[in-house]
This record gives sequence, C-alpha cells and structure tokens, in this order.
Amino acid sequence: MRPIINRILTLAVLTVCLVSCNREAGTKKIPDLKETYSSRDKKPFGAWVAYKQLGEMFYTNTLRTEKNNFTESWKRMDDTASLYIAIARSLFTTDTDVSGILEFASEGNAVFLSAGEIEDNLAEKLGCRIRSGINFASLLGKPFTTTNLKLNEVTRPGPFTYFYHPFIRYFSGYDSSRTRVLGVNESGDPNFIVIFKGKGKIFLHCEPRAFSNYFLLQEDNFRYLQQAFGYVSPEPDHIYWNDYYARLRNRSEADNKSSDEEGFSSLDEILSHPPLAAAFWLAIVLLLLYVLYTGKRRQRIIEEIKPNENTTVSFTETIGRLYLQKKDNKNIADKMITYFNEYIRNNYFLNTHAVNEDFVTTLSRKSGVPRDKIDSLYRAIGALQNSQQVDDFQLLSLNEQIQHFFKTIK
Repeated sequence: MRPIINRILTLAVLTVCLVSCNREAGTKKIPDLKETYSSRDKKPFGAWVAYKQLGEMFYTNTLRTEKNNFTESWKRMDDTASLYIAIARSLFTTDTDVSGILEFASEGNAVFLSAGEIEDNLAEKLGCRIRSGINFASLLGKPFTTTNLKLNEVTRPGPFTYFYHPFIRYFSGYDSSRTRVLGVNESGDPNFIVIFKGKGKIFLHCEPRAFSNYFLLQEDNFRYLQQAFGYVSPEPDHIYWNDYYARLRNRSEADNKSSDEEGFSSLDEILSHPPLAAAFWLAIVLLLLYVLYTGKRRQRIIEEIKPNENTTVSFTETIGRLYLQKKDNKNIADKMITYFNEYIRNNYFLNTHAVNEDFVTTLSRKSGVPRDKIDSLYRAIGALQNSQQVDDFQLLSLNEQIQHFFKTIK
C-alpha cells in the first residue's frame, strides 16, 4: 500500500509543477487592472505604494487601518485633530456614514476622500457634483493624459503623466465661499477641492487612479501624493486609512454590510491571488490523500500493561511477622536502632557513635524535638544495646519513643 501512496503523491506534485512551468513558459499575461485601492494590493491599481508613502510622510505617527464603515469606526473616535483617508473607485455611503463624516470634520479633523463616484447623500450635503468631460485623447487615438495640482508657494509644477485613460472627471456646482480648488486636470477643470466644515476640512478628489501604484511609480509622480497631502496638518493626532469602502462594489453592499461582516474573508483574499490559490488547493488535495490512505491503524491495539505493584510494605510486614513469631526481640530492637541512627546521620549529619551531652543538644536544636525526649530515647537505646534480652514491654517502649521523635521533628 505504501508504494502506491508514494506514487500518487509524486504524480500530484509533478502535475502541479508541470502546470506551473507551462504557465510561466507561455505568453506573459496582462497585469490585473482591477481598481481595488487596497492598502495591501501591489497590483497596478492597488494602493500599496500610497499607503507606504504616507507612512513615510507621517513618520511620527502610525497609520491605523480601518476595515469597518465610517459609522462603526466613528463610535470609537473622540479625535479633534486627526486625518481620515478613504480611496475607492466608488464611495457608497449610508446616511449615518454621511452624518458621521460631517460631524467628524466639524470637530476639527480632516477627511480625505478620493473616488470616481460619490453618493448623492454625501454630495448633496457637501454641495458639489462629479461630472465627466469629453475624452479627447480617445477620440484622437492617444491614451496619454496628464494631471497636475494647482500651484501655490509650496508645490512644484506638473504635469504628472502616465499612459492610461485620461483624467476627465471634475467637480461642479460647489459653493466657492467655503470651497477652495487645490488641483485641476489637463483641461483645467477642478478635480481636487477642499470644503471647510466647522473647525475641520473635507478634501474631495475625483480621480483615485492618481493614488494607484501604477501612477505613483511613473517618473516623479510620487510628488503628486506628497503635494496633495501637503495641505493637511503635518502632525495629525491619528491617521486612519479606510479599506472598507474600496471593497464595496454596489449600493446594496453598503446597505447590507456592517462592521466585521462577510465583505472580507481570509479565504477570498487567498483565492484572489493565483499562486496562493494553487498552493491552497494543493494542500487540500494532499490532506485528503493523507486522510484516505494513512488514516487507518497501522498495528493492533496494544494491551495495557499493569504497572508493577510496590511490594515493599508487604515484604516488611512479612519480615516483621517472622521476627515476632520467633520472639527475637533483641534482633528487632537492634535493627530499629540501626535504622534510626542511619536516619540521624543522613539527615542531621551527626556522629551517632559518640552520644553525649553535646550530641543530644545539637540533635534537639536541629530536629526541634525537646531535649529531654531525645535524652530519654538515647538512654533507652543504650540500655537495650547493653542488655542480652529484650522483653515485649521494652521493645514497644522503644518503638513508641522513635515514633514520637518522627512525629515531633520539624
């Protein structure tokens, strides 16, 4: 049976290796262009680079990743000078989310939102709309586009370029009395604004691709992120990065999900990466093969062997009975005295061959037994050692004094 199992396992491993080699040897696949904007996604349109770059910009602080909607996150916050960041393809918010965002900003915090689409419930509260211009680059067959921030005394001029769909979204209908334009697209339309709300600010950006890995790794485009976040406080109390809204794909998900819901799971994350998915399924197959072929017992049940019984007590009782039957009290007394003196030598390190006043005093101090009891015991021991015959009374008296010694010692 064992050779068959080994062959099956070897065949499974070779099959996986051949499939992997064929994939590598084939035509190189086009990168995944799915816009996730996750802080852990290193694909072109993930936000891993932005997350790391912000960590370096605000090195005196630590980015706290939030995986719940704003309503759930806000319940645990009491900040008045913090920064909250959310980058998503579409920003689906509930009414409670909107109320929380506005109140969070009013208390003196900064909210940075970058999304190609913003829900009407939030847009109406902020008094602005996202529009889309004409894609002239596509009409001319040129997928090249530029974007740049509005210049001021601390920023450097663009343009910041990359090869992909042009940035044609812009904000319209905003209240100029409480809104400032911070950035524009190549057509000069505002795509980055700040709205002053109470003691804080709400930064709105309608081109999240400007914070993707692909865009920020083109030439000096990393300066775009630096300049965009140069408008916020350089040392906020806390920095929150929200990954929740980047996972939402439609309006119903925003209504149905709450904190810690099924929108994210470890299994989904593993299966979303082909190498991890292949390793996961291979592990499942090997585990099933192991259960099928090695789950049985390989030998008979071993009978329980009873441990050897301690027969010392029985042996001692037997020997004692033999001595009592022979009425050899002198022999019994000598052995009791020998055992007792051996105990004194081993535990108190005293010379039992020289029993005198100093010996009795020292033994009393070390053992805690009264001196008169020890003196009486050794007087009885001396008398028995010097006598030729020992009667039952003397033997029992010796035993009682020795037992009293053992019960009295500390």
